[in-house]
Amino acid sequence: MAMRRFAGVGLLLLAVGVSPVAAHHGWSSYDSTKELTLTGTIKEAGYEHPHGHVRLEVPGKVWSVVLAPPTRMEHRGLPASKLRVGALATVVGYPHRSTEDEMRAERITIDGATVELR
Repeated sequence: MAMRRFAGVGLLLLAVGVSPVAAHHGWSSYDSTKELTLTGTIKEAGYEHPHGHVRLEVPGKVWSVVLAPPTRMEHRGLPASKLRVGALATVVGYPHRSTEDEMRAERITIDGATVELR
C-alpha cells in the first residue's frame, strides 16, 4: 500500500512538472526568413512567464510582440520598469506565419539601450 501511494505521488509530481513544458509553444510558427524592424509606442506590456510581451503601436497597426522570459530579460538588462506604457521602442524580429499582427522579438531597443533577447 505504501509503495502504491509513493508511486501515485511520484506520478503527480511528474505531471505537475511537465505541465509548463507542454504549454510552451515552439518558434516554428514564426518566419525567420522575414526579419522585421518596427519602431513605435508601447501601448501595453507584460512581464510574466513563459514570455514577456508588448503591444507596439506603429503607424497604421498595433503589433503583439513576444519577448523573452522575464528572468532572461532581467539578466540582460531589461527590467519590467523599462517596458513602460508610452515608451518609444524598436524591435527586430520575425512575423508570425498566420497571425498578421504578431511577431517574435530577437532584440529590443528602449531609451538608446539594445537588449538581445534570444
